[in-house]
Amino acid sequence: MASRRNMASSSAIAFKGALDMVRHSAIFPIVLLASASIAQQAPNVFQPSAVQTALQSKARAAGATELAAAAAPNGGMILNGSVEGRRFVLTIPPNWTGETVLFGQGYALPGTPPTVPADPLAKDPGGGLFNHLYAQGIASGIAAVDKNGIATETATRNTMRLRALAAKLGATRFYAVGGSMGGNIVLSLIENHPNAFSGAVAMCGVTQGWLAMVRQLTDMRGAYDVLTEGTPYALPGGKDLTRSALPIVPPANDPTPGDAFREAQKMKLLSPILTLFLAAKANPQGSEARIIRQVAAVGGFAPDPAALGAPISSAALGMDDIKATMGGLPIGNRDIVYAPPEMDATQTAAFNRKMQRYDADPRAVAYARRWHEATGRFRIPLVTVHQTIDSLVPFAQSEGLGRITAAAGNGARLAQYAVPPTTIPLPGGLTGYTHCGFTPVQNIAAFDAMRTWVRTGRKPAAEAVR
Repeated sequence: MASRRNMASSSAIAFKGALDMVRHSAIFPIVLLASASIAQQAPNVFQPSAVQTALQSKARAAGATELAAAAAPNGGMILNGSVEGRRFVLTIPPNWTGETVLFGQGYALPGTPPTVPADPLAKDPGGGLFNHLYAQGIASGIAAVDKNGIATETATRNTMRLRALAAKLGATRFYAVGGSMGGNIVLSLIENHPNAFSGAVAMCGVTQGWLAMVRQLTDMRGAYDVLTEGTPYALPGGKDLTRSALPIVPPANDPTPGDAFREAQKMKLLSPILTLFLAAKANPQGSEARIIRQVAAVGGFAPDPAALGAPISSAALGMDDIKATMGGLPIGNRDIVYAPPEMDATQTAAFNRKMQRYDADPRAVAYARRWHEATGRFRIPLVTVHQTIDSLVPFAQSEGLGRITAAAGNGARLAQYAVPPTTIPLPGGLTGYTHCGFTPVQNIAAFDAMRTWVRTGRKPAAEAVR
């Protein structure tokens, strides 16, 4: 087992790099710059046109502060600033139609400083979508959250602040777009503000809501702890499922920068998981392979290194933030009887005795429902796209939204697309499923399908996104 530990340690950097494809802050991470031919190097000195100068004046009059304008390709403008103390970026093409996309960002580890990209065209957070929007004369905007971790509430509020600012600059039609946690933000925006947007797109999103999502993450972590207890594959840190396993902020006497500290903590969690998968690869009929299948089944994820690593590290590093944000624990498992596969009755009973039991706090449940469990009662066209296997946000989230919307009698306003999963290579000859592993073609097709639906009133065809 020591040699496997050394293999995991020596592969840690490579594993981290590969798992960055499924990291929590990623949105549409497979190819970010397929449309980047228009994202040229901006000139050093920006000389705004009269129209752009007027837009900056309007922004200041509307309360925007700390404005910094930069040139965008072909005569456009990128405007960074703050509104009510919250950072934002607006990308305004030279031929702006008045249409504007407001983008919900994905999850980032708690403690990570909130930010927005200074130039969304140079490093497209929509996997090619922002450059496509720009070429079509559509403005785009991103509002920073107040804090990272679970951030649907502050993202919703700050996006609406940015919407108000953009409207004063001349925006006439708004679309909400986002992926991963950004998909939850999209549902929150269009259900809490039913008249604010004309259409919406949620990619790989937490579109059913946080209650099912947090339960799956916590069940996965708990099952992993029970089944790896006393083995070389056990996770470091605390075992209380209602708390984070490891801190996310360096201690007072530790000079390590915060982001580097958090990456190191993440790797402490991912390394034993990689070791487990390498052992299972070496002996597919052994106990390690069985543990993987059992943990995956309890959590509702694929038996895959990325599909265990991403959810488990999210739960192990994010639970304190979940409780702090929601005012308590939003889930309970007191009455759940777990049934892992490949166990007899005695083993199943022992597993259930070992699984930690906890109760939901009604205040936290209410918060999770408010920010945000889908009601299915949105009033505008919504397009969702989800890979049938996703390493962090399960396809069940898409299915759940479909059921909720149908029960609300609102299926005519929802177009859902299931697309094949994608994988990436990992150390030791392993592969892992991606999170939000869409191509630029898929990202753009989803938006175009929604926009055409809004403009024509015709629901997109079943093959609109493949």
